[in-house]
Amino acid sequence: MSEVTIGLFGIAGMFVLLALRVPVAMSMLAAGFFGTWALHGERSAVAVLSSETFSAVSSYSLIVIPLFILMGNIASAAGFSRGLYELAYAWVGRFRGGLASASILGCAAFSAVSGSSVATAVTIGRVAIPEMNRYKYSSSMATGAVAAGGTLGFLIPPSTGFVLYSILTEQSLGRLFMAGILPGILLTLLFVGAILVTTTLDPKAGPHGEVVPMRQRFERLIGASPLISVIFISIGGIYAGVFTPVEAAGVGAFLVLVFAVLGRKLDLKGIHTAFMDTVKTSTMLYVIVIGAGIFSPFLALTGIPQSLSDMLSNLGLGALGTLIVILLAYVVLGMFMDALSMIVITIPIVFPIIVSLGYDPIWFGVIAVIVIEMGMITPPVGINVFVVKAIAPNVPMGTIFRGVLPFWIAMLVALVLLIAFPEIALFIPNSMFG
Repeated sequence: MSEVTIGLFGIAGMFVLLALRVPVAMSMLAAGFFGTWALHGERSAVAVLSSETFSAVSSYSLIVIPLFILMGNIASAAGFSRGLYELAYAWVGRFRGGLASASILGCAAFSAVSGSSVATAVTIGRVAIPEMNRYKYSSSMATGAVAAGGTLGFLIPPSTGFVLYSILTEQSLGRLFMAGILPGILLTLLFVGAILVTTTLDPKAGPHGEVVPMRQRFERLIGASPLISVIFISIGGIYAGVFTPVEAAGVGAFLVLVFAVLGRKLDLKGIHTAFMDTVKTSTMLYVIVIGAGIFSPFLALTGIPQSLSDMLSNLGLGALGTLIVILLAYVVLGMFMDALSMIVITIPIVFPIIVSLGYDPIWFGVIAVIVIEMGMITPPVGINVFVVKAIAPNVPMGTIFRGVLPFWIAMLVALVLLIAFPEIALFIPNSMFG
């Protein structure tokens, strides 16, 4: 049996395990371990298992995962998200669809401390959806804005998607974080634009809100200043070269905890809950990293990435055509798989192809994250849609999916702009690191 055939059997076995609801980490670990055993014997498989497990759990760069997750959990438990939402509403609420736009801006701001799509959608959704219902927003606009806004948590640093991509491809996490800033701002503005277009065509979808006096606007700015200062110190510290991403995560988590305790927004029970949730989420991500670390060498040994690259080259599509084929495959996969599964399973396969085509790996990291974001709101899975459904149980799934359609189009526009103008993603990291 050839190496490629063994590799195909290994991939098929992994998808069978996923279909049987085996966790993605265990599915990848089993496929990689037994696949390596079939290729090079028991000793080689055990050696890869032990070495990759040790290197994953002892990696200094992976400390960034629990620290940024802790920062987001404390901010959520302390209720800082309401301050961000109220600040955004004070400035944009008076416009048509202003509450929905405030939800997008609140999601963007909270994404800068959470790094999680689901956490962002849940945290902002619990505050925003009841308010939009009170002002008689259409159910599709209210739920669609929160579901789409939550996806910003996977793009705006500190993004869990970038952390996993950095580990899988051995690219600089600092460069990836910086590469996500301008695309994150671009996508936020496009989401707000989608709201303006939708509410202009259908004024009942998002009526005007109240005009907040200027004094109250600045009062809300002061109220939200603790979390805003954490965002600027941690992310700005990376940009200024003062902190590494790991150091920025530690500083950010410490500052959020200090502000929460001094502001009496968090008691001992809340702190305990935030830490325990951090341990559970971090453990899950660490196990995923271990599984990916065993699956990736197995794929490399089979030669499947190189064979796939040769096959795509023989089609004569060129670099852009091959990229479009890969992105279309991501869109299809996004209909059935969650974001973390997609990134850890696909990147070891497609990354060598992207590099061979001459594309910048940092730029592709941004592209991949946005395409995976699109999958978060694409039926039939659309994990963010299910999250919002849990917050608004009386809204039919079809209504939520209809509500996210304008935002899905906005993502597609962002994708086209990034492909046409790669400097949108590369300007900041190139100006910082050369």
